[in-house]
Amino acid sequence: MVRVTTPIAPEELPRTTGALRASGHRYRSIRTEIRDNLLTRLRAGEDPWPGIVGFDTTVLPQLERALIAGHDVVLLGERGQGKTRLLRALTGLLDEWSPVIDGAELGEHPYRPVTPASVRRADQLGDELPVAWRHRSTRYAEKLATPDTSVADLVGDVDPVKVAAGRSLGDPETIHYGLVPRAHRGIIAVNELPDLAERIQVALLNVMEERDIQVRGYNLRLPLDVLLVGSANPDDYTNRGRIITPLKDRFGAEIRTHYPPTVTAEVALVRQEAQLVAEVPETLLEVVARLSRLLRESTSIDQRSGVSARFAIAAAETVSAAALRRAALTGEDPAVARPVDLTTVPGVLRGKLEFEPGEEGREDELLHYLLRRAVAETGRARLAGLDLTELADAVSDGHQVLTGERVPAGEVLAALPKLAVLDELVSRLRLPADAGDGARAAAVELALEHLYLTRRLAKQPTDADPDTVVYGG
Repeated sequence: MVRVTTPIAPEELPRTTGALRASGHRYRSIRTEIRDNLLTRLRAGEDPWPGIVGFDTTVLPQLERALIAGHDVVLLGERGQGKTRLLRALTGLLDEWSPVIDGAELGEHPYRPVTPASVRRADQLGDELPVAWRHRSTRYAEKLATPDTSVADLVGDVDPVKVAAGRSLGDPETIHYGLVPRAHRGIIAVNELPDLAERIQVALLNVMEERDIQVRGYNLRLPLDVLLVGSANPDDYTNRGRIITPLKDRFGAEIRTHYPPTVTAEVALVRQEAQLVAEVPETLLEVVARLSRLLRESTSIDQRSGVSARFAIAAAETVSAAALRRAALTGEDPAVARPVDLTTVPGVLRGKLEFEPGEEGREDELLHYLLRRAVAETGRARLAGLDLTELADAVSDGHQVLTGERVPAGEVLAALPKLAVLDELVSRLRLPADAGDGARAAAVELALEHLYLTRRLAKQPTDADPDTVVYGG
């Protein structure tokens, strides 16, 4: 089990309200805090959104304007577009350490107590009111909206234990606060917002407009300081579920997200997010990125569900796993992925896609066809202008090349004579001069597959093993 540890506040930070005032600390609302920190980073030329790829000129400017305006935000986009990751990145705009009343049930600022208990303590202790410090990572709360979510989950309810302890039922201190008030002076994110029942959405209206909560008719007013952000799938937003009109009206900004706009951005995202257990050359990551983009353009795929960026990430991980498996079988070291490993992608990841009605039985055929197109496009982009005639002639004249999941890279290279075009190929694909057999074999296989897809070379499975193919047969 992985334990997440919260950083420990520096000892030199003030520990009483009096010391806090003496230090010159001033109170800022959550919106002012985010605005100030965002503007500071922008003026300094720093990236406020590390790790966010492909949104630089579209989503991020809109989000920055919304935050500067102090608006609650809802992100609309298909699955796997990075909505949740973007919402979580908001914590980077909070102060690293924020003062709270030590022992308070909610994260209340020492200058602004809001619960009856904290107000009473502040009146009694004055400048001796103890201060604790919260790290920015603890000021973000996230709720996945599900149909069984209740008002008590989000806002709160009467705590029978507190009533049984002797408090009267009408005492505001009998309330057990929900997720929203516990996010006081922080950010509360509700993912898949349309999945909340409409009556539950109504409970958020006061939070977003009046910035307070109501619990079972209690005459209770908590001036909450929260930034409410949400995410939704546009299909849910307009069809299966919906955000009620009064709630939509209270969001200051509605921002559409999208998939990575270019192949380069998609490759960068995959490289950043994928947990690769073997080396995967850039050309193969490009094939995976192009496959994802072709799937998003295909009329055979249900585009309302989208093709998640997680598809490309999982595909790259599958390719790397195939390379490591081959290395274990053949004794290769290090393990390097080759184009032959791409054939493992369709069978493993078919379940991540929603096909249109009428495509039953053709799923594998479609995926393999689009994979071939992705390889062909990568070959054209990477090898354009490179004359591969010498390689094609050598293979056709008897230097057949065998490849498969049990064929090591050394055998792929040994099948070919010394050819000048192979050095040009290595240079074209920007491989280092000391690249090993795995990377060179991957380059050769890409060139051979390009020749095959452009009908300049034959390829067929071997009789002994259908998973092994021979070029030039």
